Amino acid sequence: MPPAISRLKSFAYALHGLTVLLTTQPNARIHAAATIAVCAAGFYFGLNVAEWCWIVLAMMAVWSAEAFNTALEFLADAVNPDFHPLVGKAKDVAASAVLIAALGAVVIGVLVFGPHILAMT
Repeated sequence: MPPAISRLKSFAYALHGLTVLLTTQPNARIHAAATIAVCAAGFYFGLNVAEWCWIVLAMMAVWSAEAFNTALEFLADAVNPDFHPLVGKAKDVAASAVLIAALGAVVIGVLVFGPHILAMT
């Protein structure tokens, strides 16, 4: 298979993974709504390049954590569909990564949008 076709297939697999993430994970749909809202707010407030960099980094962290969490959950369920305390702990730790990323994103959001909101008052 030519390398270009192989690269295109890898993008297709990644897009399929994103589709799986969005169609099977309610929290991913919440992240999608938050992403749209934050981008709309960013355009409304006219964020500068540095501010956009922080916002994009925060969104990327949350989306990446959610994707890794979902992948780990799918894999754990395939390996051991029955409850196992260690699998439960692994899932909880992976979910905590999403929480940590989301809390960090909130802090970044306050730091970036706070001055813009205060300037309106």
